[in-house]
Amino acid sequence: MGIMWQIIIRVAAQRIYDEMQDYYSKEVTKTTDLRTNACLTTARPLPAFVREALQCVHEEISAKYYGCGLMIPECLENCWILDLGSGSGRDCYMLSKLVGEKGHVTGIDMTEAQVEVAKKYIDYHMNKFNYQNPNVNFILGYIEELGAAGLKGENYNLVISNCVVNLSPNKRAVLREAYRVLKTGGEMYFSDVYASHDLPEEIRKHRILWGECLGGALWWEDLYKIAEDVGFLPPRLVTASQITIGNKELESVLGDCQFVSATFRLFKIPQDDSSQRCEVIYNGGITGHEKELEFDVNYKFKQGEVVEVDKETAAILQNSRFATKFLIRPVEQMLPVSESCSPEKDKIQNPFKAVEQMEARVPKQTASGCCGSKGCC
Repeated sequence: MGIMWQIIIRVAAQRIYDEMQDYYSKEVTKTTDLRTNACLTTARPLPAFVREALQCVHEEISAKYYGCGLMIPECLENCWILDLGSGSGRDCYMLSKLVGEKGHVTGIDMTEAQVEVAKKYIDYHMNKFNYQNPNVNFILGYIEELGAAGLKGENYNLVISNCVVNLSPNKRAVLREAYRVLKTGGEMYFSDVYASHDLPEEIRKHRILWGECLGGALWWEDLYKIAEDVGFLPPRLVTASQITIGNKELESVLGDCQFVSATFRLFKIPQDDSSQRCEVIYNGGITGHEKELEFDVNYKFKQGEVVEVDKETAAILQNSRFATKFLIRPVEQMLPVSESCSPEKDKIQNPFKAVEQMEARVPKQTASGCCGSKGCC
């Protein structure tokens, strides 16, 4: 790539950075300032331990929160976590309690006003959690340039992000950097907005739509391509929900473009791994998932139940933080399983198809915000 072309790309990216910093520091300072429902999701019951953690978060932090999901990966004790685009720090403080004093949470955000709000309440939360030493810190920087912010490679068990990747002008760089800072066996667990097809320039250049997490949304198929290009195993869809806009003026600009909020998990697993199809038994015991672990839309593990999994899933379970939670054996060493448990069944990858299937099974819930303290607790 020529130097002139690199300069053009950098200038365009800086324009987006400047507009988003302005948007999130001046125009959107609390949840009620949002102009669409993209950061409002259908209310879902939360486990008691998560509700308890959220209730500990200071009200100013919760009031300044906006996102398209709730970042609660399983098996968090003692983990080191990096939150990309941490904003006011709500998810960081919630996770600070869940990982425990021996774990650690780092938040990085490009908006100075948000970082300052987050930093202001470190002592408040450490006292609330009865921690002797802080297990959370916040950094000002760009999620595409984690190295420039001082973040070393192979340092985190988990990288999370809540409705932020879509705001980046260089999503490939975000995933590449996330891959770099993750330890082998680590995971990127993130919620974001995805489009039903590649968006036209009119939408991509619309300042408000970009700020509302719509203009920069990836076509969901592109996520699969980028993730595998940078080294991750194929994305695994955890959950998805339809996004309604709730703004007639912006709906007219969007036309027939559809959007979903979806949570995916990406794993950094050794490339030379020689895993094979296996049958696994979940031992149980993960906080909040003692009897059943819903790993993604394709795999649900009940305590003590034999489930056949494909090579990819076996590799993840054997090489990640979940390894001690399962009994794992090659398929030929165990009894055959029923057809309904076969890993050869069609897997759901398309979040729009997942939404259709879920809506067909479950009565519609009343849409409400997951962005404010009342909506979450």
